[in-house]
Amino acid sequence: MLLHLTAGQVSDHKGARDLLKQLSQAGTLIADRGYDSNRFRNELAARGIASCIPGRKNRKQAIDYDKALYKQRHKVENMFAKLKDWRRIATRYDRCAHTFLSAINLAASVAFYLKE
Repeated sequence: MLLHLTAGQVSDHKGARDLLKQLSQAGTLIADRGYDSNRFRNELAARGIASCIPGRKNRKQAIDYDKALYKQRHKVENMFAKLKDWRRIATRYDRCAHTFLSAINLAASVAFYLKE
């Protein structure tokens, strides 16, 4: 599992591009419509990673994607929901990024250990 923390005003694309270097072993990347851009899809293809990203609603040319595979994205959403059960994480209680990321790692470890 990879966690990368960016500032609230930073685009998701920037954080995703930073993580691409570490996804060399990935076969497919499942992401929501927010990651739909030709540049991001091309970067994935150049690394040999298939993309399962639906096109934005305002896209002129429709993009095909595996709808059955895309439904697996709920597992990631469930993980975020479990993390947000922790008040400290849901409200971004910590001011320092390294402290906040440490709290996320701790909460994820406990959630994995308890298998809630």
